[in-house]
Amino acid sequence: MKKIILAILTLLLCATSMYAQTARQEIKENIYRSGSNYYAYPGPKQQTLTKAPKGYVPYYISHYGRHGSRHLIGDGDYNNALKPLMRADSLNKLTEFGKDVLRRVKIIDREADKRHGELTLLGAQQHQGIGRRMYERFPEVFKGKTNIDAKSTVVIRCILSMENALQELKSLNPQLQILHDASEHDMWYLNFNDRKLNRKKMPEEVRKAYEAFCERHEKHDRVMNLIFNDENYWKNEVNAQSLNYHLFKLASNLQSTELRHTMTLYDIFNEEEIYENWLQTNAWWYINYGPCPLNGGIAPFSQRNLLRVMIQEADSCLKFSHPGATLRYGHEVCVMPLACLLEMNNCGKQIADLEQLVNEGWYNYNIFPMGCNIQLIFYKPKKGKGDILVKALLNENETTLPLKAVSGPYYKWTDFRDYFMRKLDQYTE
Repeated sequence: MKKIILAILTLLLCATSMYAQTARQEIKENIYRSGSNYYAYPGPKQQTLTKAPKGYVPYYISHYGRHGSRHLIGDGDYNNALKPLMRADSLNKLTEFGKDVLRRVKIIDREADKRHGELTLLGAQQHQGIGRRMYERFPEVFKGKTNIDAKSTVVIRCILSMENALQELKSLNPQLQILHDASEHDMWYLNFNDRKLNRKKMPEEVRKAYEAFCERHEKHDRVMNLIFNDENYWKNEVNAQSLNYHLFKLASNLQSTELRHTMTLYDIFNEEEIYENWLQTNAWWYINYGPCPLNGGIAPFSQRNLLRVMIQEADSCLKFSHPGATLRYGHEVCVMPLACLLEMNNCGKQIADLEQLVNEGWYNYNIFPMGCNIQLIFYKPKKGKGDILVKALLNENETTLPLKAVSGPYYKWTDFRDYFMRKLDQYTE
């Protein structure tokens, strides 16, 4: 008996340790997590999903997903690291290590030439995998000549992400009836640019709080002295904070390209610097796209159009016996606030002290890696009448919602619709 009790206590201790693992530990385990929105899609942590209540089967999926891994978007993402290093090299101000950093940055810049913002091979593979798992997990949704309605924003990386997922689905069931489109006509909800709300995200007092937070966590002196052979030079001639930021950005996004197989830039930074760089980015995303109470927690409502459309389209599709799936492809600036608006897990948690974000478990890389996605899976009774149930997946993992569950992660659709429509109606611009 003592041995059994000891074994149970050991299992509980292990489970508690896993649950309580900090961001610092997780980033140490997997350095790529420090990339925040540049974290390449890791696939689902949850391999086995909770069985549906007895007598229920899946029959419709409503989805919104971010494009897969990509190159950085603009010239500045590369030049803001490349140009200061090239100028310093011309003045013989780089150490041998600094010269090697410049060599690698030049290679990264050449690889992305005329491909800024474009989907990488890894990004295509991510969406093939997401499409395949969607089919394998919910085969009832995709059987026979069912309809798939897919829409993308007009950005090429999103269109190609959609097409890679659709090709995978079509290969698994050639009978699928697929409609796919990418048009300005749908941008008002697929990637709504709410300028009025955006202006409220970072008012003066919030900007000062964020800048004070960054100042407490900014560590670049060692990195600059590693790269430059003249401390006076980099302190007077280089925007060290900007260079540090852009080198870290290049290091983070390298995981999304084929160069990840042959090089890294993470060796520029030590463990503490990597963590501190992530902390600043984590706070920025929380303020600008999360439920940050410092600005009134308004950012998630940037996706009010998207959520309203998802609810209305679901109501329409659920009238059919075999409605198939509605797939939408866009950006992380939609997925993160949508997850917060839906209050998935702790995404909707309001934390006034930016220093407490990590203690409260708000880690951005869990929400919006490259290829991140939200899936609403709808279930109906096999026989007779009964409530329509829904469960939500964030990055293919089951999540909690702010509703009374029927069983495990399963909720009544009427409860879901009523709660979130009421929430949307209460928002005033």
